[in-house]
Amino acid sequence: MGHLRALEQPVWELPVLDADECTCVHQFMDSSSRLLAALNDSLVHAHGLTLFEVLVLDRLARSETGSARMRDLAEAFALAPSRVTSLIGRLEAQALVVRRPHPTDRRAVLGHITAAGRQRYAPAAVTYARGIRAYYLDQLSRQQVIALGDVCRRTGLPEQS
Repeated sequence: MGHLRALEQPVWELPVLDADECTCVHQFMDSSSRLLAALNDSLVHAHGLTLFEVLVLDRLARSETGSARMRDLAEAFALAPSRVTSLIGRLEAQALVVRRPHPTDRRAVLGHITAAGRQRYAPAAVTYARGIRAYYLDQLSRQQVIALGDVCRRTGLPEQS
């Protein structure tokens, strides 16, 4: 009996964390991973775009100029610069983004969303938002949503610079 219970609800043990802290951290990591995977799957299935591709298109679409430095995108999403270069390359191959030199900094390259990128992003944003609601927000009361947002603000790591 005890063995079956251990398989159903594993007891996490990590140095310097008590049992409640371990459970909390592992539940957070598990739910976050599952949420990201579900969002990614729905976006790939419906639009042929990965979650990170949609997030980059979102960042560019919301930018005043429709552009962002590649380095800033890497920092915003905690990705290695090479991963952002690859991601932008995939979007560029679909004519959703173009690379442009920065107008005042010769060392910097900008990713710039195209008209086709905006058109492709718009329905993907709806799928993304519906996924957030279905997989995440609908499971919580309004009070829990506000509390979770507060917890995330207080526990979030600062952006890398």
